[in-house]
Amino acid sequence: MNHDESQPFYSCDIPVRWGDMDAYGHVNNTLYFRYFEEARFKWMLDKGLPLKSDTHPVVVTIGCTFLRPIFHPETLRIDVFISEPGRSSFMVKYKVYTASQPETAAAEGYSKVVWVSSVDGKSVPLPDPVRGWFGD
Repeated sequence: MNHDESQPFYSCDIPVRWGDMDAYGHVNNTLYFRYFEEARFKWMLDKGLPLKSDTHPVVVTIGCTFLRPIFHPETLRIDVFISEPGRSSFMVKYKVYTASQPETAAAEGYSKVVWVSSVDGKSVPLPDPVRGWFGD
């Protein structure tokens, strides 16, 4: 059974910290990439992937569209979607929501994740458990 790409593959909550604010009083744009990173590692740990292994994921492309500002205090919900599995890579899309406006996305992002060897950094085939996320 293939993963339904229209439904979140994973979702988690992340609190906005006071230090995430910038001089304009909203979350600084660079922090969104940290939120994506946190969601990726939470999901991989939740799916049982080890942090230390002979292979690991790296992000090779990342981007974000900011739809509305986020302010402190707030709790974010990050919905994670996965798609486009290849030999050694796949795409991850993120939708960021706030507890105060849970139906309206505050940001949307993406990253391309490539699986690489911990020895030489070269791409390797996706591990079987990861390929299984896509129903392959």
